[in-house]
Amino acid sequence: MSTKNPTPITKVLIANRGEIACRVIRACRARGIATVAVFSEADRTAAHARMADEAVCIGPPPSRESYLVSEKILQVARETGADAIHPGYGFLSENADFRDACGEAGITFIGPPSNAMRLMGEKTLARQTMIAADVSVVPGTAKPIGDSEELVATATDIGFPVMLKAAAGGGGKGMRVVDTEAELVSAFEGAQREARSSFGDDAVYIEKAIIGPRHIEVQIMADTHGNVVYVGDRECSVQRRHQKVIEESPAPNLKDETRRLMGEMAVQAARAVGYEGAGTVECLVDAEENFYFLEMNTRLQVEHCATEEAFGVDLVDAQLTVASGGELPWTQEELVARSHAIELRVYAEDPFNNDMPSPGTLSVYRTPRGPGVRVDDGVNPGSEVSSLYDPMVAKLIVSAADRDACIRRALAALREYEIEGIQTNLPLLSHVLKSAPFVAGRYTTGILKEIPKVARPELTPQAEDMARVLAALAVDDANAQPVAAGAQGAPSGWSAWAADGLRRSMGGSL
Repeated sequence: MSTKNPTPITKVLIANRGEIACRVIRACRARGIATVAVFSEADRTAAHARMADEAVCIGPPPSRESYLVSEKILQVARETGADAIHPGYGFLSENADFRDACGEAGITFIGPPSNAMRLMGEKTLARQTMIAADVSVVPGTAKPIGDSEELVATATDIGFPVMLKAAAGGGGKGMRVVDTEAELVSAFEGAQREARSSFGDDAVYIEKAIIGPRHIEVQIMADTHGNVVYVGDRECSVQRRHQKVIEESPAPNLKDETRRLMGEMAVQAARAVGYEGAGTVECLVDAEENFYFLEMNTRLQVEHCATEEAFGVDLVDAQLTVASGGELPWTQEELVARSHAIELRVYAEDPFNNDMPSPGTLSVYRTPRGPGVRVDDGVNPGSEVSSLYDPMVAKLIVSAADRDACIRRALAALREYEIEGIQTNLPLLSHVLKSAPFVAGRYTTGILKEIPKVARPELTPQAEDMARVLAALAVDDANAQPVAAGAQGAPSGWSAWAADGLRRSMGGSL
């Protein structure tokens, strides 16, 4: 592990957009560090571009022509005098070549060494590394499957069901669960095609599918002086299509001994790759609390906020400390959960239409407030939610003294959240929080399939009468403009004022 003397960072370029860019800007501002935002032409008026001390356009809307072009970002860093780059998550955050390019340009990369990225970024190499470090992994292959003959023989040896995974994958892409030998080859070929399309690499490996698992991850932090700690755990089992929807910290109904062993395993994994900075070790946990290394995310996680609120820490500030060559601000003994926290991802998706994306303009955007309520976002009223980027609009993070109080506070905050102009998953989030498995704190990654689907609210007779009146009046309104597609509860073709009148008559919601 490298060591270096503390070197103050004076200006940070944030190579990202949206809520995480705003989050990093705030952390830098609290330290008196100047910031530079980069933005695509689609994000010219975005919140992160307005918040930063400087903002520079780096290209057309598609991310492959802007946020993913490392040469453009490095050029902006040089031109603005930025001495450090924070990659956020996604985009170039786990790109080892970009990390190396930053070093060659004399720019501090706020993240782990490139070697750690390479070892953990390719899933089969990560498995090999962890096996060598005596870390428990899910039974399976340590190398990609070569052909169908090897595939069938390996699956038969492991035992069905099995999981096929893209070696270069992430986000659930190139992933298939296979229950029988009859569907194995076709599933393998499908996983290869998706992996090739998503990552330019069709390598696929195979693991034993853990039945009814929990997805629990451990937050780790490491500095350049040999200090490595784990900052608790997070339950991330509320997932849709392998994408997380709700996270909580600490994970509920987990034995203290299991927490400690998982944390120590995460530290062991971090030391095995010479890790520095913030990272996350993801695990699958079965009903008996046997846990297995799944993967390591060599960056700040979307759900880092839940850990911050539960443990009373600032992980982005700690990243800046480590990148400057300083030591971690806490010892392992000091890292004790002070409260329970739940993070809810607010997506521009229609929960009543198979979670289809719902891009558009935010005609109304009002966030909840109050003790224990935090909203990390990068939008304002009038902001455009583009189909070009991730559909996450914001993260609502709620904390309280215990889990039951936290759930109640989260439900209250969701009722206060107002978003119009697009459809969002706010109804789904409330639905999950009220579900029996979630309330009990005993749920698995299959929770969204196990609980009833969220039902579209029915209009009361009073609301139906008002709707007919307003719809009739809207016909005579020559200047009426249709409500933006997906406006909450409003029939298509209503004028904006008609929909707003109905909304007010019903106490502010439909």
